Amino acid sequence: MRILRAAAVAIAAFAFSHASAADLRIGLAATPTSMDPQFYVVGPNSAMARNIFDGLVNQDERQQLKPALATAWTLIDDTTWEFKLRRGVVFHDGSPLTSADIVASIARVPLASRNSPSSFMPYVEEIAKVEPIDDLTVRIRTKAPAPLLLNNLSRIAILPAAMLERPTADLNSGKGVVGTGPLKFVSWTPDNQIVLARNDKYWGPKAAWDKVTFRVIADSGARVAALKAGDVDMIEGVPTSDIKNIESDSKLKIVTVASNRVMYLHMDQSRDISPFAAGDDGKNPLLKPEVRHAISLSINRQAIVDRIMDGQGESAGQLVPKGYFGWSPAIGVDGYDPNKAKELLAAGGYPNGFKLTFHASNDRYPNDSKVAQAIGQMLNRIGVKASIDVMPGSVYFSRASKLEFSFIMGGAAVETGEAASVLGPLLATYSPTTGQGNRGRYSNPAFDKALSGALSTIDEAAREKLLQSAMEIGMKDHGVIPLFFLGASWAMRSGLSYGGRTDGYTLAADVRNAQ
Repeated sequence: MRILRAAAVAIAAFAFSHASAADLRIGLAATPTSMDPQFYVVGPNSAMARNIFDGLVNQDERQQLKPALATAWTLIDDTTWEFKLRRGVVFHDGSPLTSADIVASIARVPLASRNSPSSFMPYVEEIAKVEPIDDLTVRIRTKAPAPLLLNNLSRIAILPAAMLERPTADLNSGKGVVGTGPLKFVSWTPDNQIVLARNDKYWGPKAAWDKVTFRVIADSGARVAALKAGDVDMIEGVPTSDIKNIESDSKLKIVTVASNRVMYLHMDQSRDISPFAAGDDGKNPLLKPEVRHAISLSINRQAIVDRIMDGQGESAGQLVPKGYFGWSPAIGVDGYDPNKAKELLAAGGYPNGFKLTFHASNDRYPNDSKVAQAIGQMLNRIGVKASIDVMPGSVYFSRASKLEFSFIMGGAAVETGEAASVLGPLLATYSPTTGQGNRGRYSNPAFDKALSGALSTIDEAAREKLLQSAMEIGMKDHGVIPLFFLGASWAMRSGLSYGGRTDGYTLAADVRNAQ
């Protein structure tokens, strides 16, 4: 009987080992809100799309551009780019990749952007025409010199031409989620899980997994518990307080890399009467530059990094980390100075402070609720009577995009690997095609001029100076208030390996069995 039991256990262990080798289960920190890769620019959606779709060019794990569906490109003149497509690429539905798919995919972006909280239009607005030259050659003509075209195209997913008029609702139902990426769409249960399968016809290295199940586990403690219990093989967004504990567990391992995501504060800078910010006169205090500066000086960034983030982060004074294109050496980090902050409040006409409700998510970023509570306490110390209201990201971001709040916290990633990708969405004057993430409606013609100049300057050195100028204007105005850059971390069972990415994306095809 003991022999039979031992055999049964061995067979069960073999079956489990075989299943786990073929299947991968990943715990996600935030839920994707759409399966349409061209609808909504937000981290969870973009990360999921990269598992399924390719661009003409892709970004590697450090956000450097690399060939993808295009193997080569040539700048024919200042406004004409020619791309040579990769031979032999097929979509998940079996149709071959041709130049017609590129034309249709770029043409679809304006259609997919309708009613988007933050659309992909800024990545294609510079394009005037897309022309198929032959099946594997396409030319893109821009309205003006477009030095960031390649960076922007790395954000545009390529779909089959037949999907040109396919609405977002169809993709969200599972119809038309067809790419060329290493994994194929199987199913999506909103706020629950996404199931993908290996694309055996992928043009690049094949995924190691027959099936990948992404489980949405928004609660950080529950994610860690699921990993320790063996319910998932890997998790993203490891709580900073659990890193040391996981590192001490021989069955688990941690991967941490520096992140490109900056946490920041956005303030209502467009309305005289704001819904959640009012002085004794009933007017919006956040319109005053002295008040915005005071808020920045009231925040002890290093204390937040050290005590709340457990050292996993870096204080920020601008929107890109040092070393990224467009980072300005002229900008420092506002030091913690509550006395100076009180003086500025008085200079702005609010010696007794004002009332403010600070809204934030409680499940989108590591420790987001704790960070919000800490900032609220710091604001109260300088006389700002701040109350805190946190809510799930799925509710919060929709309401914030409708300008229902006055003072909010968000996170922005350097999506294209250079400063324009955050300066434009967060600080450019809002319009149907610009400032899509500008939830404070900051507007400064000098900023817009510098940014516009950078986006049309081919010379790299001159372009970086213009980006730095735009950064300096926006930070001097406190158009947004940078807080700190997040670290990106993943935990997994010890038998797996993952290199990590500065964009924080969890790409299942890059997860391998450890050698």
